[in-house]
Amino acid sequence: MINYLSFDIEDWFQVENFKSHVSRKDWDNFELRVVGNTRRILALLKTYNTKATFFVLGWIARKCPELVKEIHQQGHEIASHGFGHELVYKQTVEEFEKDIRGSKELLESIINQEVLGYRAPSFSITKDSLWAIDILKKAGFRYDSSIFPVSFHDRYGFEGMNNIPKRFENGLLEIPISTFKVSERLRLPLGGGGYFRLFPYRYFKTLCNILNKRGERFVFYLHPWELDACQPRVKVPLLYRIRHYMNIKKTETRLEKLLNDFRFQPLKNIEITF
Repeated sequence: MINYLSFDIEDWFQVENFKSHVSRKDWDNFELRVVGNTRRILALLKTYNTKATFFVLGWIARKCPELVKEIHQQGHEIASHGFGHELVYKQTVEEFEKDIRGSKELLESIINQEVLGYRAPSFSITKDSLWAIDILKKAGFRYDSSIFPVSFHDRYGFEGMNNIPKRFENGLLEIPISTFKVSERLRLPLGGGGYFRLFPYRYFKTLCNILNKRGERFVFYLHPWELDACQPRVKVPLLYRIRHYMNIKKTETRLEKLLNDFRFQPLKNIEITF
């Protein structure tokens, strides 16, 4: 069974966990490490003959257009991660529309190809920001992958949503990040990211195998900075330090195990066949 692999292309200083200590206006002053880290991912994917979807932040695309071209030329899907990495539910409708249109138009100008997919920063399309679905459709997106229906998190979650892709009434396809259902009220995170570093690899291998044996494909994601043990350290509260830095030295090895144990494809393949 072929599952779905994605990477959210942002740099270490742009994460939500650092917002209280890293000002948006200072981004230009920080060391840009995303190019080297993304190339490490590309090298692994090439080794395992795997294609994926890269949700690229517009700010990164403007700074590093050659990186976007490189990803595209290697046969991977380019999709949008918005422009400025702002949580959807903290934006006005006008701000959100400007953000996603700016990113989409920039990416399309770089690769000379339509960008089909969008993923919100920190999976911030929740029941409080479902208005964003109509804006995404209006902007020309074909699918969204911003809903993470996990049962516990302080920024995201979506009660009542499961792993199965669904179309909203306006025709936009939603591709949720995968979870493992324990009960009607408890869904464990299975999509990757920080959970991939915090939980043992066996947890992911076992539960993802169960999903595949049930005939269910899973959607997985990571960030380039999660492979970078040498990135600068930011003094943030303990919980945020754990989320960002825990087991970061193990990520690349675990990703290689995942690529060896499972087969993957880009998210756009769901949109084509669903």
